[in-house]
Amino acid sequence: MSNRARLARWAGLTIAIVTAGLLGLVSVTSAAPNSASQPTIVGGSEVESGNREYVVYLADEDGMPYCGGTLVAPDKVVTAAHCVSAADPEDLTVVAGRNDIRSDDGSEASVERTWVPKDYASVTEGSDIAVLLLAKKLPYRTIQPATENDDQLYRVGRQATVLGWGKTAERGESSDRLRAAKVPLRADADCEDAYGVYVADEMVCAGYREGGKDACQGDSGGPLITGGRLIGIVSWGEGCARPGKYGVYTEVRRYAKQIATTPADEEAPDDEGDSREPESGGITLPILGGD
Repeated sequence: MSNRARLARWAGLTIAIVTAGLLGLVSVTSAAPNSASQPTIVGGSEVESGNREYVVYLADEDGMPYCGGTLVAPDKVVTAAHCVSAADPEDLTVVAGRNDIRSDDGSEASVERTWVPKDYASVTEGSDIAVLLLAKKLPYRTIQPATENDDQLYRVGRQATVLGWGKTAERGESSDRLRAAKVPLRADADCEDAYGVYVADEMVCAGYREGGKDACQGDSGGPLITGGRLIGIVSWGEGCARPGKYGVYTEVRRYAKQIATTPADEEAPDDEGDSREPESGGITLPILGGD
């Protein structure tokens, strides 16, 4: 997840976080999408080639995944703001249809425009979402985002699937193949108790009390899926699959209108955000998990 900002459990690109010292953090000051340390799925299984075509990744300058994303239209990807907020659109590359990163399968697409909510500041403060408009349409299956009326998809206890190429253990290696793991949705109070910092109306809490399954560094920006809908975006957490430390995801339904209309439109509806190029320059991004 650039990595579930691991407190932003996921790192990669450069963002400022206001909770330094909350957990053992490491600083990253990369102004471009070229970080080598990002979140993979812990406790999951490999996804066969040709399946889950809507899961894409953002590639660094070496062609390796540093964040995930979700194809919601042939030319539109939803990912995390912390993955792209410090990058220029022309520096971003989306790779689709390549479950095994060692292969030449699939397609690559450049990014024409990006949208990030104007109030995005750090993963722990919410609004950790970005929409990328691609320079071309990709010939792969897409998935629809949750809408404001999809309350049943967010029912506590419901099983959801998180996907990514991140680390398969907190201090382990990233995966060459797309992996998936099922995690139960938790009450907001569980993440509030676990972290103290949690915005209930913008975030989704998921995972097992005993740990064992979770997103990890390198999975940031990737999808949380249930009922055939995108309901969450890998955002942050403490470590990977630790007992009592759940994964925190951006709540997609809150941004249904923005996903539908941006960045194709000049302005987002309801003044929730505006189309803009990501800010540049090195900022500090804390990383959880000791990497």
